[in-house]
Amino acid sequence: MTSVDKPTTAPPIPDQDARTDKAVTEAALFEAFGGVRGMVETVLPGLLFVTIYTINKNLQGSAIAALGVSLLLVAVRLIRRDTVKHAFSGVFGVAFGVVFAMMTGNAKDFYLPGMVYTLGLALAYIVTTLAGVPLIGLILGPVFKENLSWRTRNPGRKKAYAKASWAWGLILLAKCAILFPLYWWADTTQLGWVLVALKIPPFLLAVYLTWVFLAKAPPPIDVFAEMEAEEKAEEERKAAAARATGGPDAS
Repeated sequence: MTSVDKPTTAPPIPDQDARTDKAVTEAALFEAFGGVRGMVETVLPGLLFVTIYTINKNLQGSAIAALGVSLLLVAVRLIRRDTVKHAFSGVFGVAFGVVFAMMTGNAKDFYLPGMVYTLGLALAYIVTTLAGVPLIGLILGPVFKENLSWRTRNPGRKKAYAKASWAWGLILLAKCAILFPLYWWADTTQLGWVLVALKIPPFLLAVYLTWVFLAKAPPPIDVFAEMEAEEKAEEERKAAAARATGGPDAS
């Protein structure tokens, strides 16, 4: 067979590799943050609360309806055997809001636990980034099967995670800068509608920026594949040693 006849393997096309990496990044972000369904589950309880309260100014009825729809969303996921982490987080958030509002008798307090959580999350993104362990990397590392390998073995990826964490932190801080003054100065319905309006756009902006930063970063190091390869190599070494010594594993 001449060199012309020998089969050849076409080299990877850079554009195709880039598109593949971007698609993988997009899918991973979609999984990590819940996708469209996760957004609906995040918005629906608060939307139901403010809608009912706007109509009848009944704190108890609005709170029960919001908690009820949260529990219903969890039940649907359990029945369908879907991932329940996003729905459960929504239930806990709504439950805290309901309990707090019922204790104080102030309908605006339904939103306060979620606002405090948003502020804490913003600070967590910023503080962890300053500490050299950006939070978004801790969240997405297992999704990309790289765990914490990006910290020491993939500096380009660590830089991308730092940029993304800064984006999340600053966007959430900007959201808090709008909501907390409204908590003191606006009435319940005004605060509620603004909060519902600010649920999705900042989130989508943060996810988009994360996608942009990671799409330009080096690909993740698949530590699970590395461990599997090491285990397979170790088994092959043991088998080779057994064959060399005529042991029971020799074929």
